Amino acid sequence: MSSPGTSPAVVGRFAPSPSGPLHIGSLVTAVGSYCLARRQGGRWLVRMEDLDTPRVVAGAAEEILHTLEALGFQWDGEVVRQSRRTAAYEEALEQLRSAGLVFDCACSRKEILASAPHVGEEGPVYPGTCRQGLAGGSQARAQRVRVPAGTLCFTDGVFGAVEQCLAGVVGDFVLRRADGLFAYQLAVVVDDGAAGVNQVVRGADLLSSTPRQIFLQAALGLPVPRYVHLPLALTAEGEKISKRHGPLPLAADGGDILWRVLRFLGQPVPPELRSACAAEVLAWGVGHFDAALIPPADRFLSGD
Repeated sequence: MSSPGTSPAVVGRFAPSPSGPLHIGSLVTAVGSYCLARRQGGRWLVRMEDLDTPRVVAGAAEEILHTLEALGFQWDGEVVRQSRRTAAYEEALEQLRSAGLVFDCACSRKEILASAPHVGEEGPVYPGTCRQGLAGGSQARAQRVRVPAGTLCFTDGVFGAVEQCLAGVVGDFVLRRADGLFAYQLAVVVDDGAAGVNQVVRGADLLSSTPRQIFLQAALGLPVPRYVHLPLALTAEGEKISKRHGPLPLAADGGDILWRVLRFLGQPVPPELRSACAAEVLAWGVGHFDAALIPPADRFLSGD
């Protein structure tokens, strides 16, 4: 327990999806989250976000963990797997339902697209068709949460002040999908809260999800972590690097790739460390990482 007047110990996490091997884009998040947590003497947790079972690749979780170990990462506690936490998500959903925030929705994607008032950052904005109850004869497909009017604001560690009107950008969003699976937005909030995570470091592609998660944290009575969104690593063609671009091109013991990632994140890692072992490069990152140097712009992750 922290003493009066002191800040609680940092608890960070890395939460990859086991839909394939670790790739450079995910490694950027791993390095940033690890160095920022360890630099402050904090804990670093690993969670496998395997809730979307149709996308899970057999053996991918173990391969990701093996790659992390080979690069010198050390996590605290047991690896959490979302697929084993459905009871916790069910409990949170019922808590929100009891508060009058959850309603059943019978709309299909096609129907939402046809009636949406406009397209937001992540697709058509839900028009509120089922907000006041299902139409006669229709059956519930998904469960949604009622979002408030007004603007939600927070301060990101890289991008600074961020604000979003949930009602105008996403509308009432899904908490449980038509296939019965819990949505990412609910699961991540419940998991971070249960683990005591108070520093979330992840890719900038999730920046627009953060207001939804802060809204759910407030509704569930959970504390809001500090958020730090990292720039996305791009291919030479300007595409976001993902699993379809293949696994990490590890050479020797991986020191070179960690050196490149730290440079990508704006850290002045010495040139001579490029040929050092992975453990030594990662140790430099833990000892020197400065979030103030992280550039906000997505860009090509150079091999130079």
